[in-house]
Amino acid sequence: MDFLTGSTHLHITTWVVALILFFVAAVASKSKGIHMALRLFYILVIITGGALFIEAMDFGQGMLYGIKFLLGILVIGMMEMVLVRQAKNKPTTMFWVLFAISLFAILYMGFALQMGFNFLA
Repeated sequence: MDFLTGSTHLHITTWVVALILFFVAAVASKSKGIHMALRLFYILVIITGGALFIEAMDFGQGMLYGIKFLLGILVIGMMEMVLVRQAKNKPTTMFWVLFAISLFAILYMGFALQMGFNFLA
């Protein structure tokens, strides 16, 4: 399982691809194939993030990584809510706002914590 936790590159790649697929699926709201591929990437993001979370317990900041993990689940939930409600022609403004806030929070935490890149240091 070292390939999952050797670096953060695999996790970053999966969530970048997931974000790209999300925005493509939001624009092309009738495409079921893109939405199903996005759901696969949700699973990959959760698996790689969970592996990094387990690895992060050695850094002594377990609570912060736990909050980051929960925010990651929230981001995925908001992505799914936007797409499902959009497909049902229901209002999505609140979910877009929650998605943007939680995405900003998780990116900030990811780059500020020890395992992330040092963009904010």
